[in-house]
This record gives sequence, structure tokens and C-alpha cells, in this order.
Amino acid sequence: MAHQTLLSVREDTALPGRFSRSAAMRDAGAGMSTAEFSGWFAGRRSANRFRVDRIPFNALEGWSFEEGTGNIAHRSGRFFTVEGLHIVVGNGPFPEWQQPIIVQPEVGILGILAKEFDGVLHFLMQAKMEPGNPNLLQLSPTVQATRSNYTKVHRGADVKYLDYFTDRNRSRVLVDVLQSEHGAWFFLKSNRNMIVEVDEDVPVGEDFCWLTLGQIGELLRRDNVVNMDARTVLACAPTAHAEAGVMHSDIDLLSWFTFERSRHDVRVQRIPLSPLQGWERGESSIDHELSRYFRVMAVSVEAGNREVTGWTQPLFEPRARGIVAFVVRRFQGVPHVLVHSRVEAGFRDTVELGPTVQFTPEHYAHLPAMSRPRFQELVMDIEPGRIRYDALHSEEGGRFFNAVSRYLIIEADEEQAPAQPPAGYLWVTPGQLNSLVRHGRYVNVQGRTLLSVINSGAVEL
Repeated sequence: MAHQTLLSVREDTALPGRFSRSAAMRDAGAGMSTAEFSGWFAGRRSANRFRVDRIPFNALEGWSFEEGTGNIAHRSGRFFTVEGLHIVVGNGPFPEWQQPIIVQPEVGILGILAKEFDGVLHFLMQAKMEPGNPNLLQLSPTVQATRSNYTKVHRGADVKYLDYFTDRNRSRVLVDVLQSEHGAWFFLKSNRNMIVEVDEDVPVGEDFCWLTLGQIGELLRRDNVVNMDARTVLACAPTAHAEAGVMHSDIDLLSWFTFERSRHDVRVQRIPLSPLQGWERGESSIDHELSRYFRVMAVSVEAGNREVTGWTQPLFEPRARGIVAFVVRRFQGVPHVLVHSRVEAGFRDTVELGPTVQFTPEHYAHLPAMSRPRFQELVMDIEPGRIRYDALHSEEGGRFFNAVSRYLIIEADEEQAPAQPPAGYLWVTPGQLNSLVRHGRYVNVQGRTLLSVINSGAVEL
């Protein structure tokens, strides 16, 4: 008897509609109303003891400067190292430089558990403490763990709900894609961004709650509530976008992007952290000689609800607040955002699509106007009436200390942002970005934050 091969459809065409229906539910969900969230969140903050203190490097436990290289490493050989990087790009205001960089080759899991209640997708979110968050506690994915964490190198407690993401028999995959992290501070770092769905009853821990995508969108309007890891996962959600047409077809977009990746000659070499040109090591920090960019520092952490309740670690601390913005225009009624093919030293493929503007003003203040990022003046001097979205969001709180950027979506006209933009920029629709982000290393983490804002309905373009 011949074996019968069972075929399935290539794509679940109903899935974008399910996410969009969840995004439309903004005021209440099965777990709590949006108005009740603040009280629940404050309760989780008061229920646990959190403390973060700056410490000198010699107070680090389990971490040390390696002989010979000066690299900062953990005695287990796991977690991450802080090393040096030598970058040559050959053009622009910074053609060549050296800097500290985080090297973390292991792939972590950023996973959100989904379940339908009354026909609407809900997402299990966690109130999680990270030492670098400016307010410590933020809303994170169900699971947010490096391989060292979930294999318990730290000898801590089990990561809750991990089995739903590692055992394919326990859930149905809705999203599963490798995405990069900050290319300016990580070297070739990727995380597995996942959303998986279950039908079974799920016990809800004290620090967890079910929210709709729309409720999360409402929280994205607030400063420093939804963490970076949740934002990047939600950016990968396949939401529906009603678009009558596009400025550039998908094949033209991919061709332009391939050209951008191929035209940049970027040479990157890992080097010892000590000595590092332009950087000075003190007792408590490694700083740029001109007091610019960022510093490497160390902290002692107490967190009552983490798998390990106390530890020390290095962190990167930026010197100033960044600005990240999408410029948006409508062409024949269809919204488009202006993306930038952005080169960052830590990217595996040299270039990823970033926001129109992504920079820290203080880093360019000493340079002539012609050397500053394009569209900087537009973003810095925008009329309040043209701002469609404006919120502060912190970056990865497990590796960066008080790394906060102002995220904006602003409207522009032909004079401010022409239909034929400068080289390295292209008008694309949110739907095109949403399609690209389902594949790894197309859209950078800052661009994914702004895409999560759009996907969740926090802003309507």
C-alpha cells in the first residue's frame, strides 16, 4: 500500500487578520483592562526587592580582565565578553575607529506565548527587572533568556514557560526568526524572536499577565514601559496592512537593498580590549578619551524575582540620549516610511534597514553641519503638529545601563523629505517592512521598535 504524503498550505492567510483583531482591542482583555494595568504593574514592583549599585571593576564576582588581552570575561567562559573592535569604513565623518564591543555568540530566546480568549489573541507578558532599565521593571516577553541562562550556567531557577518554545509538540509556531541586536554595541549578536500559540490552560505566574496586542500598543505610548525585547518580537508579528500600491515593488526594494549591502566596504577586526586606541581604563569604568559615546562600567544587582537573586556584571552606559525617528509621507493616499540603509560594525551582513534618523546629537555637535546625519534638522525642529508618535524607550536592559532613546514618527512634505530621497534612503510601506522583518537581519532593532508601534496600533498612519 503506497504511503500517502500529506501537504499543507504554504501560509496561514488568516494569521494577519487575527493579529489585527487583537490590535483593535485596546481598552480591555481577558486578563485585565488597560486602565487596571498601572495598578497591577505597581504591585509587582512593590512585591519584590530591586537594587542596582555601581561598583568598581575589582568588586566584580566571577568576572575579570584576562591576562594578555585585557578582555572582560566570566570565569565560566559563558555569558559574554567585552573585547575591542577595530572598524574601517573608509568614508563619512568617522572613517576609522576602535571601541569596546560585547561579544555574545550564543543565541538567546525572546518568546511570547499566545492564546485565544473569546476569539481574540492574547499575549502572556512578564513584569521583568533588568539592571540597566532606568526604572528597573518593564514589560517583557514571556521568555527572555540567553542560552547560558536557560541551561542554568548561573545555577539559578528554571526559566518559566521555556518548554513552550523548546518543545515543538507543546505549541504552534506563529513567528520564529533570528534577528540582530544593536550593531553598534554587539558583535554579530542574534536572538531567536518567537511567538507560539497554545490551546491548553496556562497557569499564570504572579509576574505575568495576558494582554491583547492593542493593549500593548496603548502601553507603547508610555515612556519606558515595554522593553526592547518585547518590541522586537512584536515587530515580527504578521499584521494586516491595507495598501493600494507602493512606491517601489518588492523586487525593486530587494534589489536596492542588495545593492546597498554590496556597495559598502566595511572591515572589522576583533582586537584586545587593552590597549584600545582612544579609550582609557580607570578603576570603575572604561571611557573614551574625549568623554564621548559610552563607557563600560560595572554593577551589583539584587532582584527578588529573577532566576538568580543577586549578581554582578559589566554594562555599557551611553553618555547621552539618542533620537530615533521614522519620517512618514502619503503617496496617493498610501503611507510610506523613509528607511535608511544603515552600516553598523556589529552587523553580520554590514547593512540593515534602519529608521530615517538614528543618532545621538551630542556625538555630532563638534562636527560641521555637512557631516551630520541627513534629516537631523527636520527631526530636531519638527513642528509639534507633525508628530504622530513620541515616547521614550530604553534599549536592552540586560547589557546597557540607562540607554534611552526618544522614538518619533513624524509627518513631512515634499520640501522636507522628497519623493526621490538621497542615496541610501528609500520610501517603503509598513506592509513591506512587515514582510521583510519575517526574515532575519533585514530591519535593525531600532527600526523594529518603530514597526512594533505600527503593528500594535499605537499610531495610525
